[in-house]
Amino acid sequence: MTSLTLPDIAAQTQPHATPLDWVGMCGIALPIQFDGRTVAAHADAGVSLVDGSSRGIHMSRLYLSLQRLEHQPLSPLAIRRLLTDFLVSHQGLADAAYLRLTFEHLLKRRALISPLAGWKSYPVTVEARVENEMFHVELFVRVPYSSTCPCSAALARQLIQHQFQADFDEQDVDRDVLLEWLGSSQGIVATPHSQRSFADVHTRLRDSLESLPVTQLIDSIEASLGTAVQTAVKRADEQAFALANGQNLMFCEDAVRRLHVSLRQLDWCAAFKLRVEHAESLHAHDAVACNQWRW
Repeated sequence: MTSLTLPDIAAQTQPHATPLDWVGMCGIALPIQFDGRTVAAHADAGVSLVDGSSRGIHMSRLYLSLQRLEHQPLSPLAIRRLLTDFLVSHQGLADAAYLRLTFEHLLKRRALISPLAGWKSYPVTVEARVENEMFHVELFVRVPYSSTCPCSAALARQLIQHQFQADFDEQDVDRDVLLEWLGSSQGIVATPHSQRSFADVHTRLRDSLESLPVTQLIDSIEASLGTAVQTAVKRADEQAFALANGQNLMFCEDAVRRLHVSLRQLDWCAAFKLRVEHAESLHAHDAVACNQWRW
């Protein structure tokens, strides 16, 4: 059987010579090497199409180049080499390349007091591009935490004060009686409302980094907020968590300001965008605050 020359439609010229900003693929399933283990990821990959007379790009070349991430640790250098491959394989067609990776970063977190520990999963996005011969890497993480409303806490304290006055009006209060009262539902007649909240942090990395500081970024976020959600807990841990919430009362505005101060101290962070969302337990809507630096 004689071999056939397969048609290459993408190489054909077409009448509308219009360059395109981006052409590629989205949602490519891909195992990557990160933090010493294989992680399931999804990739968006593409290049610009500056040759407007060309019908299209060679998507299979991008797909095959992505496979290099299966066998080497994910790092800014590995990503830069990959984007260079994209451009070399499309010489004369493209002058910019783009990659977006999304995956879950698993971290084992210890309980606050007890020896228990459990796994937490953090959504991570890495975006990189080569454009105008410049290389840029951006890192995005979402971190859940607990937030207790300062206004609600103040209102609850006032109700407790009023209840104390009603129960011990003009009496000499015995210490043991008072302790028993404080430990009863009669004493603590009101509690402030708390909610699960989310910090979405988008950072631009400096060019000289040898690794992706995902864990360092998550640690910085959780330390600045003080109320990271927990995994396995005993009652002692739950009590410590209640204490942490009481010592870290915050509106969404407070949270985003804490994050701003914390991220400014990271020497590898060249710029950032912040968005915090407090999923209200009082209202049917959510409270949101945003900020950015050097973006």
